[in-house]
This record gives sequence, C-alpha cells and structure tokens, in this order.
Amino acid sequence: MNRRHLLASLLVLPAVFASALSAVADDKPKKAARILFVTQSAGFRHGAVNRKGKPLAAAEEAMTALGASSGLFRVDCTQDCAKDFTKKNLQNYDIVMFYTTGKLPIKEDDLDYFFNDWLKQKGHGFIGTHSAADTFKSYKPYYEMIGGTFAGHPWGSGSSVTITVHDTKHPVSKPWGKEFVIKDEIYRFRNWVPEKVHVLMSLNMAKTARKEAYHVPIAWVKEYGDGKVLHMSLGHREDVWTNPKYMQSLLGGVKWILGHEKGDATPNPEVSAAQEKKAKADKAAAK
Repeated sequence: MNRRHLLASLLVLPAVFASALSAVADDKPKKAARILFVTQSAGFRHGAVNRKGKPLAAAEEAMTALGASSGLFRVDCTQDCAKDFTKKNLQNYDIVMFYTTGKLPIKEDDLDYFFNDWLKQKGHGFIGTHSAADTFKSYKPYYEMIGGTFAGHPWGSGSSVTITVHDTKHPVSKPWGKEFVIKDEIYRFRNWVPEKVHVLMSLNMAKTARKEAYHVPIAWVKEYGDGKVLHMSLGHREDVWTNPKYMQSLLGGVKWILGHEKGDATPNPEVSAAQEKKAKADKAAAK
C-alpha cells in the first residue's frame, strides 16, 4: 500500500475539509489506531470514491484528514482488495471501513477469517458507509454482519430529507441533535432484521416529500462477537463528506469501536416497529 497517499491527501486537502474538521479535533492518544478504508467499486462507482486521476477520492481525503486532525487514527486507502484485504494484512488494522459496491475480489478464506475471527476480536470493528450495503448482496455472512442489503434508492441524490435521531446519546448520532435535514441519496433495505441491530436514526416519512409505507433506517450499530459494527447510510454525495456533523458522526463511530466512548448497541426492534407503523400512517394520510 502506498503511504504517499497519506501525505498527498493532506497536501491537496481543500479548505472546506479543514473547516469541517476543525470541529472534531481531539486530544491525541499515545498510539494511533489504524483503519483500512476500502473504496473499490465492483459495481456502480460513486463520485465520492472516484479518484479522477488524483491520489485520493473525496471520501478518502476526508477520512485521512479526520484521522490526522483528531490524532486518534491513521488511514490506509485501497481500491485493490485482492492485494490488501488478506488475513496477513488485516493484522495491521483495528478497523475496516467500506465504501464499496458489488462482489469484491476477496478470497473466501480471507472473508471467512474476517467474519469468524478478526471482526469478533475486542477493539476491532467495521464501518460501512452508504453503498457498503450494496456490496456482496447475495453473500449471507456479509449482509448478516452489516445488518441489511440495498434494495433501491427511491429518494435520489437530489432529495432533501428529514432524519429523526432516536438515540441522541450515542457518539455516532449525538452530533446530529434530535432531527436534521440533509440532501442525499437514501436507501431502502432488504434482509433487514430489527431484532439484531440498534437503530440510531431513521428517515422521517411525514416530513419527506416521497411517502412509502415502510421503515427506512439511516444509521445503526450492533455488536459482533467482541467486535462492533456501524452502518451509516448517508454519504452518496461528495459534499456530505465536507459536512462537519457527518465527520463528527464518523469520528464518534471510531471512538465507540475503539472503546474511547460508550454507546448502546442493545437491539431495539420496538423502534423499527414504531417507525413502520408511523410510515404506513403517513403514507395513508398523504393519499
């Protein structure tokens, strides 16, 4: 992996990234954690992970700069899973992060090790952003790990949506307050099992132009053995990666996984049930 990417990202970091990250600076720990940020696209390639001839894409720049600004972690970015997502290389990392699509070229033995050993270790974790749920859609161990599978995006990237925060204390959702409006592409999910996840945020169907009669989770967390998993559905648009609250949210996720901040991961299926009921009522009222 080319360490020059790390330096290059800081040199080309736009001012807007610096402004966004000023709100998330933190006391530097004695030893920085390491994150393997996988941005390979085996399906649709999002603009936020398209390098466009530069050393790093927008999402990669944002995470690299977030690590440097906080002093909490450092990031290695890869778009070559065959080379970098291996049992041997995973030994170097505390967190694996995906902004990916499709069936990635990872050997089955390496995936099995990731699911059944590496990720279940204390201090290890997985962060899935946006289209991580549009990855390995037919591979049960993966979608059971992450918590759900992409099933379309009725709310396109130009949609302004209102998001309700259910857990205002968790470090991932705390930066957003009780409710916020954002422009981004919003997924719906299949293989969604509310009994296995702790929902942090959901689409507020009543305050969104397009009404559908189902629950749309936006962010959730879960425990995985002694490891931890976070999925953040937001992040399609490049400008979301310059949003200070989004970066604070991801930083909160890193802190939670590493054990620096506490956050509840107890499954809360009652939240999903209530949101489902509310969405049906909102849909009916809109007719």
